[in-house]
Amino acid sequence: MQAHPPTSRSPWRYLRDRDVQRAALVTLLTLVLSAGLVWLGYLVHVCRVAARSPLQPSRRMIVLVFGRQLVRDAPGADYRQRLRRALALVEQRHTDHLLLLGGYSGGTQSEAAAGEDWLRRHGLAGAVRMELEQDSVDSLENLRHARQLLRIDSATGELPPVALLTSRYHLARCGMLARRLGFDGQPVAAESTLSLRPRTLGRLLIEASYLMWIDVGARWAALTGNRRMAERLS
Repeated sequence: MQAHPPTSRSPWRYLRDRDVQRAALVTLLTLVLSAGLVWLGYLVHVCRVAARSPLQPSRRMIVLVFGRQLVRDAPGADYRQRLRRALALVEQRHTDHLLLLGGYSGGTQSEAAAGEDWLRRHGLAGAVRMELEQDSVDSLENLRHARQLLRIDSATGELPPVALLTSRYHLARCGMLARRLGFDGQPVAAESTLSLRPRTLGRLLIEASYLMWIDVGARWAALTGNRRMAERLS
């Protein structure tokens, strides 16, 4: 099978867009003028969501499993944790419908396809409904494409409630984006508890920065009436 060209997962790739550049500038000014206090508020929120999110949804529902860049064409450690949690939710009868999210970020298969292979090899029942979203490489695209698939599948065109399954450090950003895109989404953590290892702490700091950039940019778009930029997050 021929490898698809790798696509960057980093949000920084959006900086080629002038509206996103303006949002980044406004975010930077907000950071400087507040002496970092606004960013600290986002960090507290990211950590709180990471620490308090449950390991299962409040009721039976569709589970969206967020992908992660593959390591030598296979799920890496973070992605495997997400997949193990998805498998546990199926075994505990919290869901019978998984939607795996993630396109080609390098390698010969998509993140979603690699996740499906892993689940099948680890005993996922054949009766479980599994859908793959393979056209995205970041969280916003994940949710946009998932929204389209779920609306097509719905008799009324309305979005069903979903569980947002990902790593704890990633939950706050996914939850914010899901709300902006009209989802009724519940966070579900991949890990049993929030790790305090340096790598995880670093991810929490980065996620707080992403969250501030997205939220401040959206608020700036609403304040200035920039419909084009607002539509990027809706």
